[in-house]
Amino acid sequence: MAREKQPAVRRKKQEKPAQTALPSAPALTQGAKISRRASDRLREGHVWVYASDVESISVGEGETPALLPVADNRGLLLGTALYSPSSQIALRMVSRAAISLEEWLGELEQRLRTAVQRRLPMLSESTNACRLCFSEADELPGLVVDKYGDLVILQLLARGLDSAEIREACVRVLRRELQPASILERPDPRIRELEGLSVPSLAPLWAASPETPATQASFRLNGLAFHFDANAGQKTGAFLDQRQNYAVAAAWARMLGATGRALDVCTYQGGFALHLARVCQRVTGVDVSHASLEIAERNLEANRSVIQAEVDWIAADAFDLMRDWSDARETFDAIVVDPPAFAKTRRAVEGALRGYKELNLRALKMVRPGGLLVSCSCSHHVDWAALEGAIASAAADAHRRVIVKERHMAAEDHPVVLNLPETEYLKCLVLEVE
Repeated sequence: MAREKQPAVRRKKQEKPAQTALPSAPALTQGAKISRRASDRLREGHVWVYASDVESISVGEGETPALLPVADNRGLLLGTALYSPSSQIALRMVSRAAISLEEWLGELEQRLRTAVQRRLPMLSESTNACRLCFSEADELPGLVVDKYGDLVILQLLARGLDSAEIREACVRVLRRELQPASILERPDPRIRELEGLSVPSLAPLWAASPETPATQASFRLNGLAFHFDANAGQKTGAFLDQRQNYAVAAAWARMLGATGRALDVCTYQGGFALHLARVCQRVTGVDVSHASLEIAERNLEANRSVIQAEVDWIAADAFDLMRDWSDARETFDAIVVDPPAFAKTRRAVEGALRGYKELNLRALKMVRPGGLLVSCSCSHHVDWAALEGAIASAAADAHRRVIVKERHMAAEDHPVVLNLPETEYLKCLVLEVE
């Protein structure tokens, strides 16, 4: 049977919804307009705007403001940011709304209080030092606060934080939450130059004993004692981010039976070396800095009651020493390689990977079969794949089979935020070498 032809059904043409006109942005006496690329990045959760992405900026007359409203290239408000006129990171978002300086000071105090309260459960009799505030990871861009025993160290790393009001707000919170002996500001010379920051006073921001303020302390990590001097050392004084990795290195040395001779390359003040000395018979720490090794020796003496190992320190360039020792066929049961950041910019990554490969190649030539290699990188621009690739290449050249036992990041007081890849800077590979 022939199919009957159905009458055509006339469909009403669907009309497109009317486009809502974008609200016109009011004329701002102060504010920044940024590129679409930067706007998209902020909407995805990042908080930085680079100077190259700032399309226009108006700051009015007079003193440079600490805060600026930020709009996209259509003029739609994205929030409020700290403003750094001389930095490559021109804007650091602190709110998704328009806020005043007074509102920001109140928000800063609340966020800092929250950050401190998050860390208090991490402290104990065996560990009384930690990072209390980790900048962007705690929604306080440019603000770093560390606790070393009874001392609290403050770093202001953004131009928009460089004010008496900010310092006073931080001191109020830290005094109330911690009752420290002293609160001191410790600048980062490189960042100070890049950001155009003022030179802070050497006097404490606050001290329980103003006439004799405490600037040195003994603090504890994993049951070991370390010396801290607010007027010496790198960063804010010690590498708190490696605290859990120190313990991991010692635990794996014990589990693998790699407890004979150990080497800590770029030991700084002896962090890995002293932890390994609790399980190994002999430990050597190497660093180019004589001053750092003097502190390492002082730390060793403070722990003699729990360390029975033979420990020695060598002041030398790590590359030269590792090459000489590997050529001489020196052997170790456990080696830690923890160099400084080789790649402080993306352009430096290629050279950094050569450096990581060279150090790990020399280490792999010296680790006995079944031994331990702990390899670290604190370069944000060197990701996991690149670091592991460099070590794999070194293993191939050294004709060694390497098994990944664990991967670690910074200690839990240095949280990683997925939207902020810069917070995942420290990488620690625990490797068994066959």
